[in-house]
Amino acid sequence: MIRFSRKKHNEHNAVYDELIDLSEMPEKKTKRRHSINREYAFITYGFFVLFLCLAGWFVYYLGFASENFINSPYNPRLSQLSDHIIRGSILASDGTVLAESSVDEADNESRSYPKANEYAHVTGFWEKGMSGIELECNFELLRSHSFILEKIINELKGRKNQGDSIVTTLDTALTDTAYSGMSGYDGAVIAIEPGSGHILTMISKPDFDPNSISANWDTYTASGSGSSVLLNRVTQGQYPPGSTFKIITALEYLKESGRMSDTFDCTGSYTYGDTTIHCYHNIVHGHQTLEDAFGNSCNSVFASIGLGLSASGTEKLAKRLLFNRSLPCDLKNVKKSSFSVSGSDSGLIMQTMIGQGNTLVTPIHMAMIVSALANEGVLMEPSVVDHTQNDGGITVKTFRPKEYGSLFGEKETAALKRLMRHAVTDGTASRLNSESYTAYGKTGTAEFSGNKSEAHSWFVGFANNDEKSIAVAIILERAGSGSEHAVPLAKEMFDVFFQ
Repeated sequence: MIRFSRKKHNEHNAVYDELIDLSEMPEKKTKRRHSINREYAFITYGFFVLFLCLAGWFVYYLGFASENFINSPYNPRLSQLSDHIIRGSILASDGTVLAESSVDEADNESRSYPKANEYAHVTGFWEKGMSGIELECNFELLRSHSFILEKIINELKGRKNQGDSIVTTLDTALTDTAYSGMSGYDGAVIAIEPGSGHILTMISKPDFDPNSISANWDTYTASGSGSSVLLNRVTQGQYPPGSTFKIITALEYLKESGRMSDTFDCTGSYTYGDTTIHCYHNIVHGHQTLEDAFGNSCNSVFASIGLGLSASGTEKLAKRLLFNRSLPCDLKNVKKSSFSVSGSDSGLIMQTMIGQGNTLVTPIHMAMIVSALANEGVLMEPSVVDHTQNDGGITVKTFRPKEYGSLFGEKETAALKRLMRHAVTDGTASRLNSESYTAYGKTGTAEFSGNKSEAHSWFVGFANNDEKSIAVAIILERAGSGSEHAVPLAKEMFDVFFQ
């Protein structure tokens, strides 16, 4: 019999255990190596993601945001540019000078506006801050692309180089007509070319003379003065749309299975609960279709229609048509239009659905809506600058039209054009009938105070022929009926545009 001592047995186990430990060491080292590799990979990928974010920010800045930074009034580079460059001119589409600079013998630069008040809000002003095109195109006006030899000679002689000019899309004949046609009324007029989004005219009253902005600045900005001459009512004026909002109400009614052939009876007023809605001057329109009610601008019918519409559906449509949203356009400081019916009582719903109550719009927004209708439902973003050119008339930069997208579907466009055409042929906008063009429109009479005799006069619409088209929005404050005041001005503008 062979015996092993306990001591030897323990020594044998220790050696075996040591061999096991040695066999496991490569696996532990491998695990440790993998752990270190993962840490390095994590750090590497982290830096790679940060690099991509930084590169993306530079692309965004250079491609989209750089001009906003450059045009900032706090950018010291602009003041340095003005030390070496004479500020460029602002021109109408036909070359008419709207703003220009001159330098005297002492090298003092002055800015003048030959058209004075007429283009005040669209061109803006240069002293006491900036506004309008002067602000939006500040950097472009302080760049010079003059002939290189001329620039070298001027620099050697210590003289300023001539800055580039801004050529706008503004139509002088149309603007003259609109400005004089507003007569003594305050308000706003804007005309847009639907296919391009080019703004053909933009007028806001009351206005001011940018040539004397410094002399009158304290009066314009005095606290409690009540002066609003510096406010561009086209982009910042918020008004009840009156019956022009029936464009949206009618569309929602048709979307909710309503039909053009549906009939209604108007007795001159409509009462639901404690609220009574009256037609203009309590006119009794009698038995009529939806098409007739739209053409007659019947408050009774549209109040009853609005009361039966889905609040969420109407708000969804309004959002699609850019209510309660920032408007897509190149202009700065454009106010939002507002609309809301959810949670409102029946009386407020009826008021809101005929363009009163919880509805406020800017004239430019209403012009964009009808411009899209004129362009088969597609909205082109409004713009007022066509191109820049150097002092030799050579184009430097062209601003191409931007398409926002479709506001209306094909069937929606056809239905609304049918309604707006009926308003011209057999309704409140009948003065717009012409052999030179085909007009479409909607009038509005918007109450804005407890005094029922006070109302703003509205017209929104468009006209076209085989060659061109134009969309307009007009509001004349405290003028009364849209058919009696805003429509005749639209007629003058259409006639001049198509003559």
